[in-house]
Amino acid sequence: MTIISLPGSSGYLDASNNRKVSYFSNPYVLGLTFVAGIGGLLFGYDTGVISGALLYIKDDFPEVNQSSFLQETIVSMALVGAMIGAAAGGWINDYFGRKKATLSADVVFLLGSVVMAAAPDPYILILGRLLVGLGVGVASVTAPVYIAEASPSEIRGGLVSTNVLMITGGQFLSYLVNLAFTEIPGTWRWMLGVAGVPAAIQFVLMLFLPESPRWLYMKKDKSEAATVLAKIYDPYRLEEEIDQLATALEEERLRKQAVSYLDVFRKKEIRLAFFAGAGLQAFQQFTGINTVMYYSPTIVQMAGFKSNQLALLLSLIVALMNAMGTVVGIYLIDHFGRKKLALTSLSGVIVSLILLAVAFILQSSTSGNVGAYGWIAVIGLALYIAFFAPGMGPVPWTVNSEIYPESYRGMCGGMSATVNWISNLIVAQSFLSLAEAVGTGVTFLILAGIAVMAFVFVAVFVPETKGLSFEEMEKIWKEKAWGNGSGKEPLLESRS
Repeated sequence: MTIISLPGSSGYLDASNNRKVSYFSNPYVLGLTFVAGIGGLLFGYDTGVISGALLYIKDDFPEVNQSSFLQETIVSMALVGAMIGAAAGGWINDYFGRKKATLSADVVFLLGSVVMAAAPDPYILILGRLLVGLGVGVASVTAPVYIAEASPSEIRGGLVSTNVLMITGGQFLSYLVNLAFTEIPGTWRWMLGVAGVPAAIQFVLMLFLPESPRWLYMKKDKSEAATVLAKIYDPYRLEEEIDQLATALEEERLRKQAVSYLDVFRKKEIRLAFFAGAGLQAFQQFTGINTVMYYSPTIVQMAGFKSNQLALLLSLIVALMNAMGTVVGIYLIDHFGRKKLALTSLSGVIVSLILLAVAFILQSSTSGNVGAYGWIAVIGLALYIAFFAPGMGPVPWTVNSEIYPESYRGMCGGMSATVNWISNLIVAQSFLSLAEAVGTGVTFLILAGIAVMAFVFVAVFVPETKGLSFEEMEKIWKEKAWGNGSGKEPLLESRS
């Protein structure tokens, strides 16, 4: 089958059938995508809401107000839970399936939301934060994989990027909810507790949705998988997809060995794939996105704008730009390609971080015209989001949902998501201390240097995966590891 990109269109053309495949061409697939993407919404909401809720938690609990350690623990415990959830999520996905993994994440997240809302003291609140973090961690692994395995390859990038849109939308929603509940008794309890609503909605909707057809075929029920695939593909394509799954299943049987975490490092092609995927996840965080999302009000105030209201308003605009940029990324990722989009995004990120660094360095070296340098910093912040959101926002999650062989997809996806959460925690815990130690301008220069390294990493180690089937991507790693047909490891022989 030949797939032809149509210039200026929103889809692709199957030359054998003249049928256009676009983001909106199959309402059933789109429905699966948005229901699974609620996990991304929970991810984004949980990471954003605590910044506003913490202000009121300190009012209710004097011990929190008097202890920076308790404040940091309340914020970071969700990240600790997410690391654990992501690490376990890969195994849960592979053993129980994507659907049960989603349902379990919803239950844990809902329980955590109730515990937080009813917490009588900060220590129970910390337990609730740990629980919602566990749910978010499992969801961060599950949603991209579920969407990818139910998506036609031509539009898989855009559909997986919808999950990232839900993440950024959840962050924006959290700022709106924070504003909405500021005048209501029990402010922070409502802010944190309302997160249970979308978890309950996803749980109910997910009960009526199928398991991932690819997981069903490889692990459980071929006839049930074919029924689901028939809702995704037209008859002309259905037979081809089933043939590819049958071939992949036969290869799995020929390997005749259990999959283990050691394989990720022992088998060269899996190691190369994981290095590329985990590297993308680490660089997504170390180029500073959650520095901006967690500390944008602080950064704005560092730039000379002392008004809390103005800082919060500019932060809300930053969150909105992040969500809108992700919409642009959904369109570009299947037209422009993953690798080109990441490289273009990183180029703009480097320029923006240098602009931010220059603004803060000049501001600190002069006592006059501070307002002008402050506005330059705000412009740099806006440019940073404008370049980051369409590229380095969705690309790492999309690439990690599609580059791993079937047997390792859940495992490697969980491991790479864990790398993301660990990197997230390091950035969140170190930014303010680093800025205090070396200066804000120098801190942004360091981030710019990391962005340069990220550019080189993507250019050298990340292949273009636009429009490729899972089997074609597996073949790419085998060729990188063993060359074109020579010296291949027998247990991982590719199909002809």
